[in-house]
Amino acid sequence: MTQPVEYGNGDATYQAAGQQIGIRKLVDCFFDIMASDPKFAVIYHWHPEDREMSRDKLALFLCGWMGGPKPFIEKYGSIRIPAAHKHLDVTALERDLWLECMARALAEQDYPPDLVEYLLQRLYIPAERVRQACMGH
Repeated sequence: MTQPVEYGNGDATYQAAGQQIGIRKLVDCFFDIMASDPKFAVIYHWHPEDREMSRDKLALFLCGWMGGPKPFIEKYGSIRIPAAHKHLDVTALERDLWLECMARALAEQDYPPDLVEYLLQRLYIPAERVRQACMGH
């Protein structure tokens, strides 16, 4: 019997998500869902015209966030997620739309259910920090 994976330990989450290739696949799915469902229009339109850069930034950020290499810092410099989004009007509604879109994208990946659950729980934290940073905008 194999030991359960302890997500959050070292690069276990990054490895389980398929490393950079798997994370890019997740991010592409996330943006494709966001673009194709009018429900997510408000958050989709927050992304700059160069959506390829938005995809790249999210994928590279998630690599480091999941415990893998930190290519975001190498390519774009340091990142402060809440501050980077402070110009947006993010309420609980937009936070939850972002999380719902990510949940749909995660469900389409070949990830074990415990990884999906772990990621959704952990992604709530930066999503909520963005909402808090945007309060009073």
